[in-house]
Amino acid sequence: MKPKNKADFQRIINATNYSIKGLKAAYINEAAFRQELWCTIILFPLALILGDTNIEKVLLVATIFLVLITELLNSAIESVVDRIGSDFHELSGRAKDLGSAAVFLSMILLAITWILVLFF
Repeated sequence: MKPKNKADFQRIINATNYSIKGLKAAYINEAAFRQELWCTIILFPLALILGDTNIEKVLLVATIFLVLITELLNSAIESVVDRIGSDFHELSGRAKDLGSAAVFLSMILLAITWILVLFF
């Protein structure tokens, strides 16, 4: 007997609900995510206004969302590390530092992109 196809519409609905739950959890529990989300609320309309071409608008908007995505992944890493235990371990610290570095690099990319698009 062939197993039921799990790629139905209900799976999409469930995945969407899990994603919304994750976004709510990030907003409630992660100060950095809240700050970046509020920056997004300001920068998103500015990207659409200040970008001259559709390509420029996409670049400006994409870098905003890249920061949010990276912050969510960093928060997920931190949550898993914290779940494992509160004792100091070099690898736990390294995992958190690497996640933080990823967020930092995404912010640098955002700054470089915005400077190049808007001033050159």
